[in-house]
Amino acid sequence: MPKSRKKIFVLDTSVVLYDHESIYNFQEHDVAIPISVLEEVDKFKKGDTVINFNAREFIRNLDKLSSSDILQQWIPLNGKSRGKIRVLSDETSGVDANQIFGTQKYDHNILNVALSVQKEMKGRPVTLVTKDINLRVKARALNVNAEDYETGKIKDIDHLYKGKSEIKVQNPELIDRLYKEHGVHFSEFFDEKPLANHYFIMKGGNKSALSVFNAQTENIERIVQETAFGIKARNAEQTFTMHALLSPDIKLVTVSGAAGTGKTLLALACALEQRRNFHQIYLARPIVPLSNKDIGYLPGDIKSKINPYMQPLWDNLSYIKNLYAQKDKEYKKIEELVNNDKLHITPLAYIRGRSLSNVFFIVDEAQNLTPHEVKTIITRAGENTKIIFTGDIFQIDTPYLDSQSNGLSYLIDRISNQSIYAHINLEKGERSELANLASKLL
Repeated sequence: MPKSRKKIFVLDTSVVLYDHESIYNFQEHDVAIPISVLEEVDKFKKGDTVINFNAREFIRNLDKLSSSDILQQWIPLNGKSRGKIRVLSDETSGVDANQIFGTQKYDHNILNVALSVQKEMKGRPVTLVTKDINLRVKARALNVNAEDYETGKIKDIDHLYKGKSEIKVQNPELIDRLYKEHGVHFSEFFDEKPLANHYFIMKGGNKSALSVFNAQTENIERIVQETAFGIKARNAEQTFTMHALLSPDIKLVTVSGAAGTGKTLLALACALEQRRNFHQIYLARPIVPLSNKDIGYLPGDIKSKINPYMQPLWDNLSYIKNLYAQKDKEYKKIEELVNNDKLHITPLAYIRGRSLSNVFFIVDEAQNLTPHEVKTIITRAGENTKIIFTGDIFQIDTPYLDSQSNGLSYLIDRISNQSIYAHINLEKGERSELANLASKLL
């Protein structure tokens, strides 16, 4: 590409807080950082969330790049294959976004930088990159090209891996063999090898079977419905989920689906069923602060601050416990696990930095994690650890994440066809007839 057609990407604060290495992901093109971005990033330095981590790392990256250069000049990012980077002041180019939109804001200062670069660098395409949808709309209203930050984003969310298929078996005798034999080689059913731990609803004539592809034996194996601590699967996809959760060979499981499909309940029940195989059970979820305020703003002690966020997890535990009478050993066992710290229900932030060995680790509401957070959790896994991520990829509470860029979608898209991984998308609600009616009609 001719040098004169190299693009200039102006980065918004939301991009560097999402990915601290974003400045290196624009190939040979140049990157401009408005000085207002540095001012905003400075406010996020302190704290333990991934946003705080990204803020600190981004500042360190800029510090390294500018150790022998001045950032108000274009300086090389990393060799000839990369572009250059520069920090630009908020000077206006005749058009002032603050005046046009009637308020003085960082976003408008960033828009002013994009307008100035566009005027100064005529002949070179200029694009504002931001994860803030409203800022993209404002930029286009001022005739500035604007895009979302695409790195780590799923291109086609409608075709995200589901983990299961329904197939018609031409020869019903093959289904009979699934019931009689331990497994049937995949070539009897398919021309190509299926993905590892892919689940099937097989139908032929008046016969049917639930099955899974075992990548180690290369056989299609029938699945037998199981019960875990009083919880029994109510449909085929829940049966698949319980198989993955109870299988000792599968170390990583993702379960997606809307509210009421049983994701968290099944994961917790299967964890309790396997309590003897692990030293501890962790059930965690990310805390998404209200109005972007940390839980420190809430009244009361630390337990009082956390409980409202953790209550849905306690509700699932109470549901399982109340399947039994107080005198039953299962009821007492759950009480004992909680009292002896064998079962922890805790915010995800409290596990940051720990090594997870001999743990059954359930991460609820994983759609509110970034891809970097998901990677960080998995790389903490030690020996004999099983990690479960559950969530609804269409119900995002974290700013600047969506169904295509959240950590759960990213994980499902990137890690399929691994022998130690399984994924199931739950579609049928099982909470109640009323809940299903609301989901369907409202």
